[in-house]
Amino acid sequence: MKKRLAMVLAGLMAIGVVGCGVNSAPAAPEAAPKEEAKTEAPADGAQENAEAEDAGDAANLDELIEAAKAEGELVVYGSCEEEYLAAACEHFQELYGVKVTYQRLSTGEVQSKIEEENGNPSGDVWFGGTTDPYNVAAGEGLLEAYEAQNASHLISDTYRDKDGYWYGIYKGILGFMVNMDELQRMNIDKPEDWKDLLKPEYKGLIWLSNYNTAGTAKLVINTMIQKYGHDEGIKYLVDLDKNIEVYTKSGSGPSKNVGTGECVVGIGFLHDGITQIVDNGYGNIGLIIPSTGTSFEVGATAIFKGCKHPNAAKLWIEYALSPECVELAAENGSYQFLVLDNAKQPEVAAQFGLDPENVMKYDFDDAKENTPKYIEEVMNALGSAADDRFQTE
Repeated sequence: MKKRLAMVLAGLMAIGVVGCGVNSAPAAPEAAPKEEAKTEAPADGAQENAEAEDAGDAANLDELIEAAKAEGELVVYGSCEEEYLAAACEHFQELYGVKVTYQRLSTGEVQSKIEEENGNPSGDVWFGGTTDPYNVAAGEGLLEAYEAQNASHLISDTYRDKDGYWYGIYKGILGFMVNMDELQRMNIDKPEDWKDLLKPEYKGLIWLSNYNTAGTAKLVINTMIQKYGHDEGIKYLVDLDKNIEVYTKSGSGPSKNVGTGECVVGIGFLHDGITQIVDNGYGNIGLIIPSTGTSFEVGATAIFKGCKHPNAAKLWIEYALSPECVELAAENGSYQFLVLDNAKQPEVAAQFGLDPENVMKYDFDDAKENTPKYIEEVMNALGSAADDRFQTE
């Protein structure tokens, strides 16, 4: 395992969903012998340069590992599910002998915590959860930019902050999870699209997460505004509120109550529904991708500015962008699509018919600039009527 990770972190693994890695010079086209001779030396030189660069990366990584070991500790705030968080932290500690302390918090809770600490964070890194709160924290100067070697394995620049404030590790599709037994019992059709959720028959049946504490709910706000326009998007959320029974603290909260029937229609990430079906045996859950389109989350990782263990934090980022880390997700009940070209996708996600490319174009820049304002506008539009349904514990 250690050998494999070292190879990944040095940039030596080159096979995955999309080919990437060390590039040798392209083969010379067919030509006269003299022309072929001219291309051989540059090709060899390019290969030597690539090998020298890899050797330099490996040396830099070795230095980073030693510096992280000297610090001896790492504090991780995780906004993915706790089983995956625990497995990732324990494996990092096993690989490097760096003591890891971790705590599971929603993205909104992490954002609030580091805002309160204002440049003197008690944590070193953030792991998992949607990027909207990450972007807010970056805009407030609370994240540390770092140019990660393993970012070369991201399948697209969509899955990283252009300045290196965060990097994507997975992708999740936003949709509906429904209890098919309860819908049948009540003789109600399953919702096929966003506007179906406004129908009166769904009153008191829908659960969503808290706009103030959950990155999932922040994504819902941005999705509706981008889908319908600013005013109509906020109006949609006000109308939707009339049918919502509970706003859970965490984005995965609705999914955990669909199988039991306490929640009949949950809005959230469909991989959370897969977890309930596959790992918890709730075969009565149906997964629905809204027919007119939906958006997606990028689950991310980042370093807190002013953290106490900066070298261990940088090593964490390299580790988080490796198969050693991200493939632990599916082994621990998290079935998001992975965004690294050298990582194995969770087969179960595809078996449920989910397509990671079947999503709307999401405006990350607008979300980065306006999410706090949009949350305030939605909460003001809802007024006090929603207060007692917003869970914070």
